[in-house]
Amino acid sequence: AELQSSQLPGNKYNSAILRTRLERLLRERELRKSNRSSHPNEEVRDGNREVDVFGDGPLSTEGDNWQEEFLEGIAAARELADGREKKDGQPAKQRLLVVANRLPVSAVRRGEDSWALEMSVGGLVSALLGVNDFEARWIGWAGVNVPDEVGQRSLTKALAEKRCIPVFLDEEIVHQYYNGYCNNILWPLFHYLGLPQEDRLATTRGFQSQFDAYKKANQMFADVVNEHYEEGDVVWCHDYHLMFLPKCLKDYNNEMKVGWFLHTPFPSSEIHRTLPSRSELLRSVLAADLVGFHTYDYARHFVSACTRILGLEGTPEGVEDQGKLTRVAAVFVVSAQCHFPIGIDSDRFIRALELPQVKDHIKELKDRFAGRKVMLGVDRLDMIKGIPQKILAFEKFLEENPHWRDKVVLLQIAVPTRTDVPEYQKLTCQVHEIVGRINGRFGTLTAVPIHHLDRTLDFQALCALYAVTGTKSFAVQSVVIMRCILEFAGAAQSLGAGAILVNPWNITEVAASIGYALNMPADEREKRHHHNFMHVTTHTSQEWAETFVSELNDSIVEAQMRTRQIPPLLRTRDVLQCYLQSNNRLLILGFNATLTEPVDAPGRRVDQFKEMELKLHPDLREPLKKLCNDPKTTIVVLSGSERSVLDKNFGEYSLWLAAEHGMFVRPTKGEWMTTMPENLHMDWVDSVKVQDVLLHVFEYFTERTPRSHFEPRETSLVWNYKYADVEFGRLQAKDMLQHLWTGPISNASVEVVQGGRSVEVRAVGVTKGAAIDRILGEIVHNKDVKAPIDYVLCIGHFLPKDEDIYNFFEPELPAGLATTARANIGNPVNGSASNLPIGRNGFRARCSNAPYKSFPNSDKGTSSNGNGAGWWSKMRDRFTLQEGSSVLDLKSENYFSCAVGRKRSSARYLLGSSADVVSLMKELAEVS
Repeated sequence: AELQSSQLPGNKYNSAILRTRLERLLRERELRKSNRSSHPNEEVRDGNREVDVFGDGPLSTEGDNWQEEFLEGIAAARELADGREKKDGQPAKQRLLVVANRLPVSAVRRGEDSWALEMSVGGLVSALLGVNDFEARWIGWAGVNVPDEVGQRSLTKALAEKRCIPVFLDEEIVHQYYNGYCNNILWPLFHYLGLPQEDRLATTRGFQSQFDAYKKANQMFADVVNEHYEEGDVVWCHDYHLMFLPKCLKDYNNEMKVGWFLHTPFPSSEIHRTLPSRSELLRSVLAADLVGFHTYDYARHFVSACTRILGLEGTPEGVEDQGKLTRVAAVFVVSAQCHFPIGIDSDRFIRALELPQVKDHIKELKDRFAGRKVMLGVDRLDMIKGIPQKILAFEKFLEENPHWRDKVVLLQIAVPTRTDVPEYQKLTCQVHEIVGRINGRFGTLTAVPIHHLDRTLDFQALCALYAVTGTKSFAVQSVVIMRCILEFAGAAQSLGAGAILVNPWNITEVAASIGYALNMPADEREKRHHHNFMHVTTHTSQEWAETFVSELNDSIVEAQMRTRQIPPLLRTRDVLQCYLQSNNRLLILGFNATLTEPVDAPGRRVDQFKEMELKLHPDLREPLKKLCNDPKTTIVVLSGSERSVLDKNFGEYSLWLAAEHGMFVRPTKGEWMTTMPENLHMDWVDSVKVQDVLLHVFEYFTERTPRSHFEPRETSLVWNYKYADVEFGRLQAKDMLQHLWTGPISNASVEVVQGGRSVEVRAVGVTKGAAIDRILGEIVHNKDVKAPIDYVLCIGHFLPKDEDIYNFFEPELPAGLATTARANIGNPVNGSASNLPIGRNGFRARCSNAPYKSFPNSDKGTSSNGNGAGWWSKMRDRFTLQEGSSVLDLKSENYFSCAVGRKRSSARYLLGSSADVVSLMKELAEVS
């Protein structure tokens, strides 16, 4: 289990990070509670006056007195990352740039240089009104077209008083970006309504222009952020309008702290993949350091989309792309704080109950609806809020319960939105028609069952309504209605357990739930109300914002810790300079994903049939020939592929080939020989029973996993699911591993090696590092080496298990440790190579020059059917170990180990892809 865990990406960091984050969050939560309880009146404001968008509040407190050294390091790193300085013994507020499509105020022009500002309506605005622990600035569109410079300057000055910064969008951009791509494409898709159906051809024609406008608008937002950004700021991007913004910001400054939060559902990958720009949007969001969602389901959908569409690695932490980790907040609920349901400023509502205006409203409502129970719904008039379904369910309840018709009333506040959009105009007419029909059917001369208002209410009136429907004399029956709506909007997971869950599409079920709520015993009603009240007052907007920003700060620190573990990019100049100054060079090159053409290049068509046949990159042919002709340079192509594959690709070059992880080696002008030591246990190859079981298992999983395949080799079996559905392939790989570990091979001397998208069975101790010592011995014996090797360039896209080859050449290991490491690499079965015979030249006895034809069933066709049993026992006495490390005279500055496309690596340096390898080989060939 430990071996398996160690091969999972990020495992050497995750356990410490998760444990630390939980401890830190618990401590900071207690500190916030303590701070607020010790300053209870600090935030009291007059609820009757206009409040600033971001008012002053209590200073945030950082937990810093950790008892463990690691926690102290985290706290110090966070303070450094935040760029905060203490003032008067308390840490200064952290600057927070909130970037959303709309500003929290709407601007109305009164003159050439005068503006009237009104508070906007919206859930995000309401939530962030209660965020006081940050020095916040809000960046967004003011909702008005301002083409002249005078108007832009005057509006900017007016908004600055509200700590708002405008982004000026012209009418065409707004039409294409906001009305077009955001509301016509993304919004319906994210709510499972699909792409527009009216005119598929017209939509296709207009889509690209809308997407271009979307990217342009996001870049305009980024330009404003960059203009006002200061080092240490946290940039918090909001919602589907700005999915391109994280990439734009990171392109400008990769050190910028960027978080992105989605306030709508994120659809399943099957829905998201219908979007033409699906990949580009996902990669843009992944540029953020932290991606937040309201619920676990949406986070899971996002990770699944990145996995299935982009082929990236989904981890418990988030989404990993070649070592760069984007944290996804609700992927793995470490504590209650790791999932981010938005809240409200509950204290503001509670304080408002003491205002005279609110008390007058409450008395008026109680008198108006005396003797009747009140159900309340407050929603935007939106297609996803379920208002028609709610009203129809209420109608069905009245049909089935005549005695309730004059005893209950539904108050529905429908806040108008997007009134210029035809779909919303239709929805308004539909709701009005249903309300009119029900009131005409069940109403009387003195009362109607539904009071429907198409407008907003002021804060005092709204507080009074909430108070009336939440008192003991009135039921909390509004809970069932509100929960119905939230099921549509996707936030049902975020309410307390006191609510009654319903399927909003099932009118009969909702009607029955209304009846249950109205007839609920008083004690149960009070308990449910108390439970929900505690949930709402605990999960406040302040807590939501503090938790998200705190998690974002931690993500930055953790990314920095990971970055320290990521090798730097290879500096070509250093490679060339040391190459020219050396006398005997050794180049060890992997094959797959190193010398082959990249299969995942952007815009490249995936052709599994062609890509299964490995081919040398065409641009490497000439550089490779020049390097092979250099008498001071020896090249070894070290691969896990079969001998026939290497023969086909490199037969014309003068170099060395090492097949099947170095188990077979030959100069291209010589015969194949084996490097297998005599103490390597290969009994499982002789066993027909084991071979049959392995073949049966591999064939079984190949059949049940579309687009997977397996390769039976002479010394191993490999199952590859690179082209299969990623998530399904991983599930099948997990199932296969369980079969293999508990099956007949559990007692055999074999290892099951799990790659990125492969499973391989090979003998214990077979690695590239274990083979390189013996390969060097063969090279020294055949080439008559007269000078020690003083330069090594080792490049490959190797599995973690095969990266021991990097350590083999590492000159910076202490002398004793280096000797031990090489001994362990050279003989991983028994732990030492000292008992093996030594030849006259000081190396271990060289293996027999067994010709290629002396290995029966060497071709793929015969080795795959198990008829080669017994070949190993015939050749055993011809295999011994030899050691070539004594020919090395390597200084640290002349050793370059380089991983291709793997940022989590024990290599010294990195190269991005095989295209970078091609460039390097060309430059080496020019100076060779």
